[in-house]
Amino acid sequence: MDTLQAIVLAIIEGITEFLPVSSTGHMIIASSFFGIAQEDFTKLFTIVIQLGTIFSVVVLYFKRFFQSVDFYLKLLVAFLPAVFLGLLLSDYIDSLLENPITVAISLIIGGFILLKVDDWFGDGEQTEISYLTALKIGFFQCIAMIPGVSRSGASIVGGMSQKLSRKVAAEFSFFLAVPTMLGATVKKSYDYYEAGFQLSSDQVNLLIIGNVVGFIVALIAIKSFITYLSKHGFKIFGYYRIFAGIAVLLIHFFIQELTVI
Repeated sequence: MDTLQAIVLAIIEGITEFLPVSSTGHMIIASSFFGIAQEDFTKLFTIVIQLGTIFSVVVLYFKRFFQSVDFYLKLLVAFLPAVFLGLLLSDYIDSLLENPITVAISLIIGGFILLKVDDWFGDGEQTEISYLTALKIGFFQCIAMIPGVSRSGASIVGGMSQKLSRKVAAEFSFFLAVPTMLGATVKKSYDYYEAGFQLSSDQVNLLIIGNVVGFIVALIAIKSFITYLSKHGFKIFGYYRIFAGIAVLLIHFFIQELTVI
């Protein structure tokens, strides 16, 4: 991985992490395009730079993180399903991450769901999140263990299914990203450490660049997304996912055909 590739991947991570379009799916597609998807450092990079994006949430919603103990308890309740299922299905999830077909199909199916989600749930009036609601959102988030589903999309839809407003559901999804992505980063980093993977000074620099770029881009993306979502809903993201999924399928099969020839 070179510096330009690191910057491009970080920009993609910053834009897509909090949009319902699947950051993991886009990172897989972009790294495959660069021809670096199979490299161990690329896999580590795409996880570690999530630290920059989650730090953007803490900065933007700084006061909310010092609101009450209840806030953290609800995040814990929502986070627990991902802990248990993540540990249980870790190897299976890793195998899915290398399959662009899985990403494409998930993008398309998720796109059709986003086209209808506003009709199904509308913009709810509920602004308070109960512990039961937090748990249900946590289970919805687990659907995003399938590459291409979108963690933010799944958890926002989960919140809307409990009659939360789009804004409240989206913000809780952002907050939930902090323990979820931090946990995933720590676990994967430890796994690489246990496997004896060592970073060069150049790779450390790339991780620093990736986190800084991801942080700045995510700040802009979060503020823009909340404003747009509150006014317009999900349809544009649904159309985008369907288009992106079809494009990935066409490119994949075109490359397969060239390989056969």
